[in-house]
Amino acid sequence: VLGLLVWALIADTTYYLHAAYGWVMFVSIFFWILTVLFFMTYLLQLQLKFYVIPWPLVLMIFNTAATVLYVTAFVTCAAAVQPTSWRQWDYNRRAAASFFACLTMIAYGVSTFFSFRAWKGLGSNAATSQVTDHA
Repeated sequence: VLGLLVWALIADTTYYLHAAYGWVMFVSIFFWILTVLFFMTYLLQLQLKFYVIPWPLVLMIFNTAATVLYVTAFVTCAAAVQPTSWRQWDYNRRAAASFFACLTMIAYGVSTFFSFRAWKGLGSNAATSQVTDHA
């Protein structure tokens, strides 16, 4: 949802006049689409059908790449905001897009942390790992 806000706020400005916003648009659209695809994969439980794919590792790599690229998109977006833009609403939307890009970056960073824990298997405790099925 946050990436969609970044996308919508930048798209509603004259972003095509500034090359920096093209990068922000690319990152926000690309990762929004990939996030929706991963969401649909897990919602439809397709990861159970494609059991050969190491899903925890794939999610960790995806979240890491999204975090790194959203860091660059946030820095680019925040650096390109000019308070003396010729249209005041462009400034407001670009500033809001920078804020939501920062929130999106943080959200992907938190997801990276949790996907790393899932990949390493750090989420289980001793009680659940010792249970055996005797039935």
